[in-house]
Amino acid sequence: MNTDPIADFLTRIRNASSAGLKTVDIPGSNTKRAMTQILFDQGYITNFKFEDDNKQGNIKIALKYNASTKVPAITKLQRASRPGLRKYSSASDMPRVLNGLGIAIVSTSKGVVTGKQAKRDNVGGEVLAYVY
Repeated sequence: MNTDPIADFLTRIRNASSAGLKTVDIPGSNTKRAMTQILFDQGYITNFKFEDDNKQGNIKIALKYNASTKVPAITKLQRASRPGLRKYSSASDMPRVLNGLGIAIVSTSKGVVTGKQAKRDNVGGEVLAYVY
């Protein structure tokens, strides 16, 4: 039984990236699907595919690496809010990751979005993760 599915999602991507794997399979959920879409839109992963073969579903993610140096596109993947200590942020206090070079993934009332989009939409929420 996994008590923190978001941390499991981030850890699977982090471990696969550090091991140099091309793809990683992750059990699906709506939040994980939204986070995967954000990672794809921001250019941190090459491709993804949602497979609904069982009741939970599965997400297959193709990781992105630099062609010449083989360095992963995701340098750091860090969980911000955790079950024991939730981290919330208002639209005006949205965190800047690596001085604007990284992204914060935020769960808002309008769905799971990046920190920049939450600030633009003037909504706050729970800061799930930092990616850079």
